[in-house]
Amino acid sequence: MAVYTKLNQSKIEEILSNYNLGKLDTFKGIEEGIENTNYFLSVNKKKFILTIYEKRVKSEDLPFFSDLMSSLKKANFKCPAPILNNKNRTITEFSGKKLMIVSFLEGKAKQNLSPANCKTIGTEVAKMHEITKDFKMKRQNDLSVKSWRNLFNSIKDKSSNIHKDLPKLIEENLKDVEKKWPSNLPKGIIHADLFHDNIFFKEENFNGIIDFYFSCEDFFAFEIAICFNALCFDGSKDNLSFNVTKAKNFIDGYTSVRNLTDQEKNNIKILSQGAALRFLLTRMFDELNKIDGAIVKVKDPMEYLKRLEFHKNSKNHEDYFF
Repeated sequence: MAVYTKLNQSKIEEILSNYNLGKLDTFKGIEEGIENTNYFLSVNKKKFILTIYEKRVKSEDLPFFSDLMSSLKKANFKCPAPILNNKNRTITEFSGKKLMIVSFLEGKAKQNLSPANCKTIGTEVAKMHEITKDFKMKRQNDLSVKSWRNLFNSIKDKSSNIHKDLPKLIEENLKDVEKKWPSNLPKGIIHADLFHDNIFFKEENFNGIIDFYFSCEDFFAFEIAICFNALCFDGSKDNLSFNVTKAKNFIDGYTSVRNLTDQEKNNIKILSQGAALRFLLTRMFDELNKIDGAIVKVKDPMEYLKRLEFHKNSKNHEDYFF
């Protein structure tokens, strides 16, 4: 989440005139995140999130995101639900951009997850995978292994401005990942961006997942690899270490709902290495292509160097979960 499109009260009221929600009480821009513009809205004492889709989100993908959230909500998975406008659609056009209003998910993100929290998240991620494996909707992963070489080439010349060793380190890891990437693992719709700030807890209890705007069809085990990177490293960026207890708890929760195949286990190292590379590259891109005037917190790419080092040096899945 972020604020690129700045709105005043009259503009938000103009947007709300397309909905049957009532009178605007208050609104506030949300700075966290990097992709879209987001506002918190209170309307008739009910809470909503308004998302305006910016350049990196393709218009043709919006029905997929909307249908995914609606379908997950219908299956009793805890997530925001898109609100229908006066034309009975979830997507509204305003000033040349597309937007969605979704229900507000109570709770907040936890920066320091306990092993028990990780187990709960593992269970919920597996439940989501069990629901989405039967969905007919499709969206390919625009940030899959096939895209990383082009992304790297677009920032290679400037990447040494962030850290002098980055071009060499990325090249080594990219060659490794491209050579060993699996081709046939169980797949379905995954969230693909399960960081702390997209997982909400309410009074220590899991209360849902937000921000489905990277969701796509990919390997379920790639989602696990993303979670290992996002949720299972502790410490400062210069002194990060992999927390095997958290990872083991995540897997215990996950496999209580969906069993992993031997092939998935055997590929967890390369998938985790690839996931670290994917977030390192996109964070580098955002760091090197900041938008003037945008209210946005760009995430530090250097947090991913230590992660990458751990994955490159690990031997197999036993280094992640016993």
